[in-house]
Amino acid sequence: MYFSIIIPVYNRPDEMEELLHSLLLQDYSGPFEVVVVEDGSMQDSSQVINRYSEKLAISYYYKENTGPGDSRNYGMMKAKGSYFIVFDSDCIIPKHYLQVAEQALQQEYVDFFGGPDKALDSFSDVQKAINFSMTSFLTTGGVRGGSESLSKFQPRSFNMGISKDAFLTSGGFGSIHPGEDPDLTIRLWDLGFKSKLIPKAYVFHKRRIDWDKFAIQTMKFGKARPVLNSWHPKHQKLTYFFPTVFLIGFYLSLSLLLIVQDFLFKFYCIYFFFIFIVSSIQNRSISIGFLSIIATWIQFKNYGIGFLKSFIKVSIMNQKPQEAFPDLFFKK
Repeated sequence: MYFSIIIPVYNRPDEMEELLHSLLLQDYSGPFEVVVVEDGSMQDSSQVINRYSEKLAISYYYKENTGPGDSRNYGMMKAKGSYFIVFDSDCIIPKHYLQVAEQALQQEYVDFFGGPDKALDSFSDVQKAINFSMTSFLTTGGVRGGSESLSKFQPRSFNMGISKDAFLTSGGFGSIHPGEDPDLTIRLWDLGFKSKLIPKAYVFHKRRIDWDKFAIQTMKFGKARPVLNSWHPKHQKLTYFFPTVFLIGFYLSLSLLLIVQDFLFKFYCIYFFFIFIVSSIQNRSISIGFLSIIATWIQFKNYGIGFLKSFIKVSIMNQKPQEAFPDLFFKK
């Protein structure tokens, strides 16, 4: 099996340095190539690529900015491998990754797979708190690798493998972002391809480094979900409404306090207390425990608001997604 590692990048040369260095340290004995696609960056990674050009089988392409999905497709069209592995540029890859991936595919071949994400000790406290909120079983983040079925897993594009056949048959990623990964997954399922989670094929994902960027990101996640529901109605789940219901319930609990009814507010206090305890223990840090409360609130609040706005416009008012939320779509 010949792996082609596809990496879209936009204005992140420093992160590319860390990612390529981690690929250089792989204990995988087989050959693999690295395909880097610069998506119209103002701060390009050419100098970083040059430093690794003799250490890795690496190719580098610069194109106009058309978004991460289209850039991944571009890289896969240029790649030579039979199986593609897609990473985001803000990932660091454990040295066992390629070996684990190959072994898992040899034991049970599937045409696409995904893996979890974790935080390194060197990450900032905010990054660790955001990682907790995005991966914990106590939040909606559990679906990123902890609670989904191993045999029918929705890979995320920061850590995703896909065969050349599946890519060519499906046409790859669409123009929506975020949401391009569940959209591709559903189309692949409908085409008869099988997926799975490879638990040990995890990456260290740096994610957003401040609250404002995280808020914008989670708002877009919320907006994208009703769009995907409108495209793939048979794959809708009631759980997608949970962040919005959670948010409405929280504000309702504050209103009930005015009439001296605190039972619902106590529920939220208990929930956030559990967030604090579990995160503090998991991260061995009380400060990260407090920050995880903030991260979880931002996640629920912004996803919930984004989902509600999108649900009203797309599902009730029947507006075209591209017209209702042009910020979610890249033009090719």
